[in-house]
Order: sequence, then C-alpha cells, then structure tokens
Amino acid sequence: MERRIDFWRERQILCGRCDHRWRVDLDWIDRWEQAKETCPGCGMTCEHEDSPRVMLDSGDPALDDDRVARFSWYHTSTQADWPTRNFDPAAVLAPETRRMMGGEQRVSAWAARQRAKALHVGTYEAAVHNMLRRICDQADQHSQFYLYRVRLKSSVVVREGWLVDPSNFVGDVVLDEVCPPGVDAARYLNYHEDPGGLSLALGRDAIASVQRIAVPLPDTWDGGWVREAVAAIEGVSGTAVPATGKRARFMRPSSSRAVRGRELAASLAGRLPVNLQGQFTSAAASAEGEDPEQWARRTSGLFNLIDDPTRVLAALDRQDPLEA
Repeated sequence: MERRIDFWRERQILCGRCDHRWRVDLDWIDRWEQAKETCPGCGMTCEHEDSPRVMLDSGDPALDDDRVARFSWYHTSTQADWPTRNFDPAAVLAPETRRMMGGEQRVSAWAARQRAKALHVGTYEAAVHNMLRRICDQADQHSQFYLYRVRLKSSVVVREGWLVDPSNFVGDVVLDEVCPPGVDAARYLNYHEDPGGLSLALGRDAIASVQRIAVPLPDTWDGGWVREAVAAIEGVSGTAVPATGKRARFMRPSSSRAVRGRELAASLAGRLPVNLQGQFTSAAASAEGEDPEQWARRTSGLFNLIDDPTRVLAALDRQDPLEA
C-alpha cells in the first residue's frame, strides 16, 4: 500500500504552554521559525522552551497497528546493499585507525555498538529529505544515492503508540531502548525529515524485502530546462568571482559558471516547499569544472524526485524485490 505523497501538505502544531492545536502550511512554519508568527492561543513565539512544535497528524493512517506492515516504507542510503547482511562496521577500518581507537578489543566494542543501532525507515518524503540533508551536511554531494522501498514482514510486532523522535544528536537510536523484547518496530514522530510524519525504528529482522533504484533517475530530467540551463552556464566567461561575506577571505574564488549554476539551482528551488529550498540549493550546487549538461541533468533529476514522484514509484515497481 502506498500512502499519498505530498511534500506541501499542511502540518499540525501543538503549543506546549496552552495546548492549542491548529493546522498551518509550511510558509507559516518558516515565518514562525523566524519569530514572525505566534501561537494564536497564548501569543508565544518560537523563542520559548515550550513553544509550539510540529505535531503528529491524528489522522495519520500509520497509527493503525494493523496497517503498518501493509504500507511501503522508504530509506535513502549510499550503500548499494542496504540493509547489509552480516554487517561488520569494523571491516573498513585501516590498521592505523584500529590502533588509534585503542586496539582490537575497543574496536570490537565499537562495532557491537554500531550493530546495536536501529535502522530507520519513513515516508517517501522523509527519505528524499534525508538524502538532501546528507548531501549538504555529510559531504555526500558526489556520492551515488539509492532509494529503497521497504516491505515489512506481515508478522511484525509494532510498539504501542508512538514516541517523540528518540534519535541522539547524530541521529542514532539504540534498538533495545525503543523496541523491548517481543517488539520489532517503534513508531516515532520525525521532527527533522518530513516534519510531523511518522517514521519507524526497527531491526533488520523486521524487513521482508526491499526494492532499490539509483537516484536521481537517469532519464527523468526536464529536457527544456536542461537546454536552457546549459546555454545560460556556457554563456558566461568562466572567469574567477571573489567570494563575498564574512568568511570571504577564507574561501577560494568561484568561477562565474559555478556562480551561474548556483543561481539556476536557487531559482529551481523556489518552486519547492520552503522547508526544502535551502538544502536543495546546496545539494544542487555546481562543482568547479563540472560539465554543464551533466550538472543540469542531475539537478533536474533531483527536482523531479520531489515534483513528480510518480515516475520514481514506477521505476521501483519494475524492480524485483530483494530479500533482506
């Protein structure tokens, strides 16, 4: 079962002081985060500790325990074999790294902690948002990403109710802390990706199969936009443009073509929901010396992951399920 994909949908807000609950659009949330809006019940702004926050939509169909395993769930990763069987996080550590970590005993303890982490799956919107965040924050701009559609086992046991996002500051969740014995998955309110949506923390044994595609898709760009973008980039000289701003003296000059690419990406981002615009612009930034057509196709493909998910779902439909 697929849930309706809607990056632009309204969200529910709950005030921590007066318990007033109401619905807003993403533009209201953007203004509120800049202290330009207040709670209509008590006038509180975002600057207070118990200020209004995005809340779970009481009509979310994933609140129904019996439907959780019937829904499609999503995940984005740079791993081509997620969730990795016989996961060994220490396998990629060089001998020098192992020595710096304190030797094999400490490496083994570290690896055990990594294996104890929960996996995360969520809505399609959350998976795309996660990819943009990783490109921006984790230097993954030139990494190949994969979108996974996850099917859960029909026998999966879901923890009663839901949790506020239990992730620590790096996004990790210890599986045993949210899924006690006899429980396979825990629902939680996602604050960071697809805010207000439900995601799941779960173990590998809860997953029946996955379907995988590389994203952005290689044939989903807008040909007209790509031609116009290439012409605009090739129409500038490519001369160096000094950096501006407070940190300008620490930054290398950019080429005028890279600057033009960033302007084009920002213009395209203006057609997206406001909560994705900054990350999209950063993720689509043109690298120095990058081929204009290759950049334009990738950028248009990223845009269409959000603007036209139907082609992405169709591509997933053509993939054979892989047992987890």
